[in-house]
Amino acid sequence: MKSDHFLLTFALTVLLAGCVSAPIPAIPPASDPVAPEQRVSAIRAAAGQDDRELAVQPLRDPQVEDLREQAGQALAARDYATAAEALNQAILIVPEDPAVLQERAEVALLQHDYARAETLAQRAFQLGSQVGPLCRQHWETVRQVRQHQRAVMAPLPARHSPEDAAEHAALAAAQDAAIADAERQRDACTVPVIERM
Repeated sequence: MKSDHFLLTFALTVLLAGCVSAPIPAIPPASDPVAPEQRVSAIRAAAGQDDRELAVQPLRDPQVEDLREQAGQALAARDYATAAEALNQAILIVPEDPAVLQERAEVALLQHDYARAETLAQRAFQLGSQVGPLCRQHWETVRQVRQHQRAVMAPLPARHSPEDAAEHAALAAAQDAAIADAERQRDACTVPVIERM
């Protein structure tokens, strides 16, 4: 009789424990509402169209130009892997060419390799003239990567502590500040145009 009572008590305890500790619903991962192609369009638009602005165009090795052309054709066909490989080969020939590094950064973004895109864009900025259209593209790339990171930031769970909320708010604020910094850097790339007489 005692064993029956024990089993009944145990079964009720397990049943009640199951009711009390309902599983926490899984938080669906955040998705970026902006497609990589849209982000690359914004990067290219950041260059601007002012013909009076200084834009340094170095003389390039014909082999590098052929590789860039191959990459452009692959991009038009949305073959990002082939474009990446062509630009990787170009970088082996001219590892310090900001324009080639920028093109490779854009392809990295199209391949959803956001960390690489930011690294390449920042390296291109360090090696480049740090003013003008290409400079704006470098920093717009960084901005787009940071906006993506902000968009996919995990939301605050429904069940959270005040500490969790504070940590989440601090992380969001840090990401917003990083985006604003990239915007300031991009805008600093534009210098007043000297009007010719």
